[in-house]
Amino acid sequence: MTLSDMMRGVVLTGHGGPEMLETRDNLPVPSPEPNDVIIRVRAAGVNNTDINTRTAWYSKGDAEDADATWSGKPLEFPRIQGADVCGEIVTVGADVPTSRIGERVLIEPCIRFANGVEQTPPWYFGSECDGGFAQYTRVDARHAHAIKSDLADIELASFPCSYSTAENMLTRANLQAGETVLVTGASGGVGSATVQLARARGATVIAITSSAKMDTLMDLGADRTLPRDADLVAELGRSSIDVVVDLVAGPAWPRLLDVLRPGGRYAVAGAIGGPLVELDVRTLYLKDLSFFGCTVLEPEVFSNLIGRIERSEIKPLVAEVFPLEEIHAAQSAFGEKGHTGKIVLKVG
Repeated sequence: MTLSDMMRGVVLTGHGGPEMLETRDNLPVPSPEPNDVIIRVRAAGVNNTDINTRTAWYSKGDAEDADATWSGKPLEFPRIQGADVCGEIVTVGADVPTSRIGERVLIEPCIRFANGVEQTPPWYFGSECDGGFAQYTRVDARHAHAIKSDLADIELASFPCSYSTAENMLTRANLQAGETVLVTGASGGVGSATVQLARARGATVIAITSSAKMDTLMDLGADRTLPRDADLVAELGRSSIDVVVDLVAGPAWPRLLDVLRPGGRYAVAGAIGGPLVELDVRTLYLKDLSFFGCTVLEPEVFSNLIGRIERSEIKPLVAEVFPLEEIHAAQSAFGEKGHTGKIVLKVG
């Protein structure tokens, strides 16, 4: 297939507000390295990583890390963001079988291989390398996973980042059938994914969310919901929970450890309630708790997620769809947190 030289896309020109995102029609179409595939992007989801990277949230307030990404490396501008991608392979590099052309794929957002070498630490798609907020994107063929599903491109684009993050936390915490998991921030993309994936594992799921979103989470598989200001010890009892999946942190964080049973596991991949928490170390060691900070995906996570999608064990939850050119409006809607599930951009 012969591609045009230029494409339409959105570039991040620097750290700051939405004004740092510019739609351009003269971006060069990427060319494949030997191990790469070029993907025509059909849809791309919006997530916290996009906004956190734009605002330099990952710098943790350190002046010397003002340009830090989630991996701690400086961000290069201009950058095409977008970690959630569903698309079609249209061109392959010299070392990739041409039989892959035409595959519908989801891109694994945790990039271990790029430019022909293994990246340590791994890159994040749309952060250390260009992502999916454009008509075409490039990725090592190992990170382009074929998907066979009747779901629409928009629906499939809701899966990669949120659901792989959720599956990774559950994998790291080793959630087992019959155990009870408490999920904070349960109505967001990662939280709602966690509810479904934990239920698919045979666990009992308790979801913390706003009152307006409780019914939706029950429909997704939660066994019980609690409001954000709930007294967890009074509602659940001390030492009653096997696993906590936390996306919030914030001032109420110590209560999460109070309800974990001895030997319980705590997994975290977000801090939307505030990144600084108070830890009584005695709780950690006297209860023999295990903590898991979860960013880099375990090698088996994304392929396992593909299998769950193809077997219809989980379902997409698309809250709203915007055209790519309306990315400012899409990120504004995302920031209002009035949705349940994912906001997705239609690209192709």
